[in-house]
Amino acid sequence: MDRQKEKAILEAVLFTMGESVEVERLAAVIEEDKKTVRELLAEMKAEYEERACGMTLMELEDSFQMCTKAEMYEYLIKIAKTPRKYVLTDTLLETLSIVAYKQPITRAEIEKIRGVSCDHAVNRLVEFGLIAEVGRMDAPGRPLLFGTTEEFLRSFGVKSLEELPELSAVQIEEFKLQAEQEASVQLDI
Repeated sequence: MDRQKEKAILEAVLFTMGESVEVERLAAVIEEDKKTVRELLAEMKAEYEERACGMTLMELEDSFQMCTKAEMYEYLIKIAKTPRKYVLTDTLLETLSIVAYKQPITRAEIEKIRGVSCDHAVNRLVEFGLIAEVGRMDAPGRPLLFGTTEEFLRSFGVKSLEELPELSAVQIEEFKLQAEQEASVQLDI
């Protein structure tokens, strides 16, 4: 099969699926290895850019998704329903950060880090599709484990968790000091 035909097949699959598809599954469809599929997808992305096309390919960990370029959003909302926007409060962002950096993690572990109940925050983040249940801990009571989702990656514009910024030892110590100060203020009330 020639490269143009393979790219056409990949394009059709990604367009039709409407969500991300693992490279391994794409490789099986065109009966090629994963390296070749990645090369084809890189070529397709470059062709979309060259043609000033409204579509692009987004990489999410070991998957790809066909999507509309961000700069086309203002035109899309003229015809399509405006997507639901969610507001991430400081509490939600803090909880989301803990999940992103410590996943998989239980509610109890989140609460231990935050020092307060996290039920509402976890429920809202699940509702927004930014985190999800990823399994159960092998411990008494088998508590649920939470992790981030592809929607999290999409929303924050990162391909994988490895792209999240690393915290320096100084920042971690500053955060610990702030948390201790906040905890002592709450105890005084």
